[in-house]
Amino acid sequence: MDWQELTKLTGGEPVIVERVRLGKKDIFIEGEFDLPPMARLSMEDQIFVAAFVKSHGSIKRMERIFGVSYPTIKSRLNRIAGLLDFVEVETIPEKEEVLSRLEAGEITVSEALEILGE
Repeated sequence: MDWQELTKLTGGEPVIVERVRLGKKDIFIEGEFDLPPMARLSMEDQIFVAAFVKSHGSIKRMERIFGVSYPTIKSRLNRIAGLLDFVEVETIPEKEEVLSRLEAGEITVSEALEILGE
């Protein structure tokens, strides 16, 4: 069974692994194990992350693949990053993102300059 089938079977409910078999050996470990953070993402988010990796992190390419705007891609990446708490990374907003927020009226010119460190 692959991960897509497992995700459909569970209906997005949390999964607890209770038995693990080591490779092709007859060694089993029983207990209660959490899935890795990436495996706990929804199927759609896993597909999105796989597409992002396959596109070498190119947001422009992701815009074309999914037919959405730069801010939409960034927003989804930020949401997914928030679900993956195993790595803490301080993000620095990209100039395009700040300009998009400024254009949308979400921030003022002085806030934009502060964010950009100018």
